[in-house]
Amino acid sequence: MTEKKGEDNIIMLCNVRIAFPQLWTATKVNDEGKAAFSASFLLPPDHPDVAKIKAAIAKTAQAKWGAKTAEYLPALVAGDKVCLHNGDMKSNLEGYAGNLFVSARGPMRPLIIDADKSLLTEADGRPYSGCFVNAQIAIWAQQNNYGKRVNAQLRGVQFLRDGEAFSGGGIANPDEFDAVEADADGAAPEMTPGGADDYADLLGRI
Repeated sequence: MTEKKGEDNIIMLCNVRIAFPQLWTATKVNDEGKAAFSASFLLPPDHPDVAKIKAAIAKTAQAKWGAKTAEYLPALVAGDKVCLHNGDMKSNLEGYAGNLFVSARGPMRPLIIDADKSLLTEADGRPYSGCFVNAQIAIWAQQNNYGKRVNAQLRGVQFLRDGEAFSGGGIANPDEFDAVEADADGAAPEMTPGGADDYADLLGRI
């Protein structure tokens, strides 16, 4: 059964960096293996929205568990089972160390708009991983066969401004490609994937 999200706990994250955006195609990322749209939003510990996020988490937990919140919520935070996370736990990922991040997902494609509020498409190439955005999320409490959590549902993302793309983020620039010359018969040069030994040799040099 789908749990109802708290409409009174909708909050806006302003001027945060987006990472791992899965905004156009749903992927299987949730506990139940159902397809969902998702993204993470990075913000420094002194960002003004941190207090707002924590307050919404506490309010949502209180509404769900009442007097038990004092017992449940500290355990959920300690177990990293709330939507606000310590980026140092993923310090191997670009942009995470020294920051906090909010993980958000949802079964419906979020609203995706530009700075001027016009609708964006995937072909526009933004938002991309590493750019700055505003994001609307809804905080909700989970209690089901997969346990207790306080999650964030992804509702909308607004591209705010460019930022240095994280590894794997953004799209390629035409200047990064060389022109491909055809063979005399007009066919493009053959490209082969190589065998297992080729890959082993490459890995040995990394």
